[in-house]
Amino acid sequence: MWSSFFRKKSIDKIISDQLEIEKLEGGQMHRNLGVRDLTFMGVAAIIGASIFSAIGQASANGGPAVSMLFVFTALACMFTAFCYARFAATVPISGSAYTYAYTSLGEIVAWILGWNLLLEYAISNVAVAISWSKYFVDLMEGLGIHVPEFLTMDYLSAKRAFVEAEPMLQAGQTLQSLHVNLREGYMAYQSAPTIFGWHFVANLPALLITVAITYLVYIGIKESKNTNNVLVILKLLVIAIVIGVGAFYVQVENWTPFAPNGISGVLKSVAAVCFAYIGFDSISTTAEECKNPQRDIPKAMMWALIICTTLYVLVTLVLTGIVPSHQLTGIEDPLAFMFMKVNLPGVAGVVAASAVIALTSALLVYQLGQPRIWMTMSRDGLLPKAFARIHPKYRTPSFSTIMTGVLVGVPALFANLEEVINLSSIGTLFAFVLVCAGVLILDLDPENQKKSKFRIPYVNASIWVGLAWVVALYLSLPDSVSWSTWLGSYFEGEAKADHWIMSGFFIIWLVLAFFSYTHRLSLIPILGLLVNLYLMTQMGATNWERFAYWCLAGVVIYFGYSYRKSKLN
Repeated sequence: MWSSFFRKKSIDKIISDQLEIEKLEGGQMHRNLGVRDLTFMGVAAIIGASIFSAIGQASANGGPAVSMLFVFTALACMFTAFCYARFAATVPISGSAYTYAYTSLGEIVAWILGWNLLLEYAISNVAVAISWSKYFVDLMEGLGIHVPEFLTMDYLSAKRAFVEAEPMLQAGQTLQSLHVNLREGYMAYQSAPTIFGWHFVANLPALLITVAITYLVYIGIKESKNTNNVLVILKLLVIAIVIGVGAFYVQVENWTPFAPNGISGVLKSVAAVCFAYIGFDSISTTAEECKNPQRDIPKAMMWALIICTTLYVLVTLVLTGIVPSHQLTGIEDPLAFMFMKVNLPGVAGVVAASAVIALTSALLVYQLGQPRIWMTMSRDGLLPKAFARIHPKYRTPSFSTIMTGVLVGVPALFANLEEVINLSSIGTLFAFVLVCAGVLILDLDPENQKKSKFRIPYVNASIWVGLAWVVALYLSLPDSVSWSTWLGSYFEGEAKADHWIMSGFFIIWLVLAFFSYTHRLSLIPILGLLVNLYLMTQMGATNWERFAYWCLAGVVIYFGYSYRKSKLN
């Protein structure tokens, strides 16, 4: 019985099933995507809410040193991209990491991964829709069109702002003297109509853009591709303007100190920085719509990561060079704020308008990815058959696309941006960890290596992983206190949960060192696994707790429905 939970689909079986599906009338999707289109999709997904919103708070936490965190995270994604490319060249199917886990780690792991991809794509799209709404409302204000505050934010933010601002106003402060976020939240809650005593505060623009994008994704991949390519070109032009114009106003002294809040301040921004990169794997979800997925997907992933990391580092340095990092706390539109700071309101207006374009393209790519993963899971019997339905005219997963729109649009009305970013980031890193682990297991079979058209450069990890573990453990030990005192305090106090998480990381690292030595594993997948797992340890115990509940809910659904309905059963 236990072995049935980890049953696997062979690579030959997955490909033969796909060929049979494509032979059926209405089963094949249109193949329209090349390297350029895929690269633009990756850029659209990566250059989104983070560069126009989350980068502000991340820079406030870590200062200019956050640029190095972008590089570190991109390095983790680069290792992971090698693993994605390895799978994509072997299994050119739309299921992305879910399909890869099914071939290497087994069904229950694949299900949990697919369940977390729902978290990644749906919750990420909620965050992007919320950011889009903020910039869209600002753009409308600039054009003289006022959208009521209670229709532009979530209920929780408005209620918190009202509770915080009320005593300040009673103490004699004026409304205009409050922070802009407090002021807008207070006004939204106070002016909102009440229904049975409940203040109706909802983010209506976020819902409307989700509906519009869902319709575009529904009617075809060609239309989505063309729209995305235009939006990405406009986005890259505007970011080039931001960097080019902003560079003339940089004051180098603002980069000192480089990490004003130390390494802890930099690591505090891990969730926001990881959120920037969550979309690069969306490229692999379109494998069945690529002209040559085994060749084009690996290339597109690498190009997208290189382009986007360069832009993130440059924008971070320009932002923190113009605005001292401590002034960016709570700023939701940091790039527009940066140009207002140097009296360039015209450029600030262009940035606000371009943010609407940029976030639209990110929303588009995320809405493309999720239905295709559901479609693949449905084909395997783990979801109802309706999720695999292909529209006879548009050749898109019709029911899955509609359900994605519902699961993004409704939460976007009421969700809080910071909460959804944190939850989405940990789910994404979990997917990256399992993809790297899957490559290690897949490559233990020499036959699987012969079936791939993409090879990860092999570096023998047998000694290096264990040596790095010893060095890392030594550096993490205390200098000035005794072992007994340190051990006694390590698992006590407020930080004990975080310490348990870090201890688990070192145990997993030690196990990997053992298998690296005994099986001569490849170093790149090992590095991808360890770096992504380390980033997960920095998410905090609260996010781990929520993540655990989410996974538990997925396990319940698996045993209640998917295990019995699986085609491998």
